[in-house]
Amino acid sequence: MKIEFSTTILQFDKQGEKTGWSYIEISKSQAHKLNPGCKVSFRVKGTIDNYVFERVALMPMGDGSFIMPINGKIRKALQKHPGSNIRVAMAVDKRELPASRDLMDCLSEDPEALAFFKSLPKYHQNYFTNWIEGAKTSQTKTKRITIAINALSKKQGFREVLRAYKNNPY
Repeated sequence: MKIEFSTTILQFDKQGEKTGWSYIEISKSQAHKLNPGCKVSFRVKGTIDNYVFERVALMPMGDGSFIMPINGKIRKALQKHPGSNIRVAMAVDKRELPASRDLMDCLSEDPEALAFFKSLPKYHQNYFTNWIEGAKTSQTKTKRITIAINALSKKQGFREVLRAYKNNPY
């Protein structure tokens, strides 16, 4: 099922680790049309204006609605900012997101961390992959992998990883 709608890019004020994020809202009824009965994060593909995207995660907000983060790369391509109106078309993207090869290579040397990583829901594993592979420099990628391995070895999830990274970003 494909949905199409017009919306406005929004931005979180103070919202924990989402502070400052730009995003769009997907209402409960839109989410139900897109992926009936789903209450957890899932991936979508489609267009925002003329920008094509794929494998972007919709994040549940707890009331049946979802948000789609609009990162800097997308905003630059669109030449849009919070408050801008956009036209969105999207459908569920069922393709599997492969785990970060570098993360998996490092996890292979820590069986307990690897076992914990594999016990996480697939969408949580995807958070790690997107965060690590989204690094712009090899130094940042290496630091993110190190933080992830340390957290996973302590049986900590992605939220704890983000907190550790925010406390020591460089």
